[in-house]
Amino acid sequence: MKPDLANIELLLLDVDGVLTDGSITYSDSGEQIKSFDSKDGLGLRLLMDSGVGVGIITGRKSKALEYRCENLGITLLFDGIKDKSKALDKIISRTGIAAKKMAFAGDDLMDLPAIKKVGVSFCVSNASEDIKNYCDITTRQPGGHGAVREICESILKAKGLWDAILDKYLS
Repeated sequence: MKPDLANIELLLLDVDGVLTDGSITYSDSGEQIKSFDSKDGLGLRLLMDSGVGVGIITGRKSKALEYRCENLGITLLFDGIKDKSKALDKIISRTGIAAKKMAFAGDDLMDLPAIKKVGVSFCVSNASEDIKNYCDITTRQPGGHGAVREICESILKAKGLWDAILDKYLS
């Protein structure tokens, strides 16, 4: 059965390996440094501007992620999460959006509880092979290098919104 992207109201994302390439860099002072793809950022803004919510569920806490979320206008941030299923339950309660109208993108074992619970599950092309067996859609692009943009565009196209977005930039 083909996943129903047209009814997605909320996209939830893991961070390390999805919004980033999975590398974790530390400065000499111990500060985490993360790199984010600007194309992914535009995709997320286009999705949010089109009425689809975006949230983060990640196991790590980092100031870099907080800054990125603030920059993009993502307020649904669950970081330092050990149990992504419980976080998903909180998001359902907070937003009133049913799990079947949510999508989640992950890349590794800790993402499985959320992947199994949502309406549409994505994994990035460089995800763990075991995870790919549980996802509805595997991106062509790897995490941190356009996979999130690909996900955003696929949702916008399924909703019939992509042509209007293109027209806006062409006119």
